[in-house]
Amino acid sequence: MSWTGGSFGERAQCVLAPNANMMTLDGTNTWVLREPGARRSVVIDPGPPDESHLDAVAELAGDVGVVLLTHHHLDHSEAARQFAERVGCGVRALDPEYRLGSEGLGGGDVVEVDGLEIRVVSTPGHTADSLSFVLPAEGAVLTGDTVLGRGTTVVAHPDGQLGAYLDSLDRLHGLAAAHEIGTIWPGHGPVIDDALGALDYYIAHRSERLQQVESALAGLGPEGLTAEELPRRVVEIVYADVDQVLWGAAELSVRAQLAYLAQR
Repeated sequence: MSWTGGSFGERAQCVLAPNANMMTLDGTNTWVLREPGARRSVVIDPGPPDESHLDAVAELAGDVGVVLLTHHHLDHSEAARQFAERVGCGVRALDPEYRLGSEGLGGGDVVEVDGLEIRVVSTPGHTADSLSFVLPAEGAVLTGDTVLGRGTTVVAHPDGQLGAYLDSLDRLHGLAAAHEIGTIWPGHGPVIDDALGALDYYIAHRSERLQQVESALAGLGPEGLTAEELPRRVVEIVYADVDQVLWGAAELSVRAQLAYLAQR
């Protein structure tokens, strides 16, 4: 499936950053949002400091009211300050370290720019500072890395926590079930037109993975593995059919799963 970004609804355009790899899929999606007929835009996740990418975003965005970050990972945030200084606006993020200006950002906040309304939803789990952004006028949610356009995401232990992630999926699922969101505009990969179906899949997938990890632990039994060795052995069992290039990321998720199971 080829993904190149584009225009979505009446208010969104996606500029794909040229940083494709095994973890970022086709690259980072930088979103430019603007109310129809409005002067200023909102830019979400400027991405990496690639000049050609930032030029394309700046040309499309024009007068920018604010930059918002879904989370702190560099493929989303690294160019945020550079871009915001270039266009003369602030950066709002949950983590103070990534802000430019005095305004923070958190769940329950509403960002309004020239008639554009963005509702902030707290969705920790992939990282502790992960946020999602709902556009009521479009029935869409921008999920960063909480939900991807293709495949599933990593719970980046220890910053990411599985319990928090499951709660976040439930929170988004509740919005979809209530018909407040119908589409997902992710931080990587293509737009998802069936938000409820995607969230059903994500929740079922996490439950299945947990069961697989529990089965792997039972099968390993008293092997005498250290706490440092155990996650890798579980990855070798549970993710045996996954490209080994991704085993490092899978181990982060397994560590999060083991920590979650230890607390139950």
